Amino acid sequence: MSGYIGKTIRLERIMNRDDGKTIIVPLDHGLTVGPIKGLTNDLGKTVNQIALGGANAVLGHIGIPLYAHRGYGPDIGLILHLSGSTSISPSSNYKVLVNSVLEAVKIGADGVSIHINIGTKSDPEMLETLGNISRECREFGMPLLAMMYPRGENIKDEHDKEVVKIAVRVAAELGADIVKTNWTGDPDSFKEVIDGCMVPVIIAGGKKASIKEILEITKQSIDVGGAGVAFGRNVFQAENPTKVVSALHYIVHKRYEVEEAIKEVNL
Repeated sequence: MSGYIGKTIRLERIMNRDDGKTIIVPLDHGLTVGPIKGLTNDLGKTVNQIALGGANAVLGHIGIPLYAHRGYGPDIGLILHLSGSTSISPSSNYKVLVNSVLEAVKIGADGVSIHINIGTKSDPEMLETLGNISRECREFGMPLLAMMYPRGENIKDEHDKEVVKIAVRVAAELGADIVKTNWTGDPDSFKEVIDGCMVPVIIAGGKKASIKEILEITKQSIDVGGAGVAFGRNVFQAENPTKVVSALHYIVHKRYEVEEAIKEVNL
């Protein structure tokens, strides 16, 4: 019972309790690709810009709470990322554990996340890891966000609805509380993804895109039952991250139209 209550309380810190939706900004890129624009030395400033816009949570490795903890500004949820690989690894699709659920409890995190690539040679090992982490999350009352991507030697198109549907269902079957995955390109196909999954599905940002484009994709996903977004580069590399998050807030939580949100925040 205590684990269930713990999950419920923590989930309310990273998902809006009134609408069950969320805006998460991943900041875990430094482990994979190094100190890119927006994620250099002043991580605290980046986190504050995101918090000021009204995001529900930031997500990152242990370096975020260690070196970007702020003693100022509005509160924001924290999701500790537990897996990773580097872009220069010969096996970059194989995500290994770099942290634990217990560490997340110790630092006061509101959730944990893990990245799993379905369709690569190493997906059996990653599935085993997902199952183990899911059990630990239930024991400790820690929400689990599973980043599920169809990616690797057996995947021709990462955005194909048929492989995306499998990826998200795997996460639900193994006990994830939220699933992050690729946008499938249109609302009808993404609705099939949502209808085939028992837990909330949020969309990844992918490659850098125009602000209007990411807002339109967000709106389309929300309209067919999506639970929100997890946008990284499209937020923290924006000219004004606070305004971008604020526009997302109007669409995800207030159901504004895209043009209304753009006008509201003067983008």
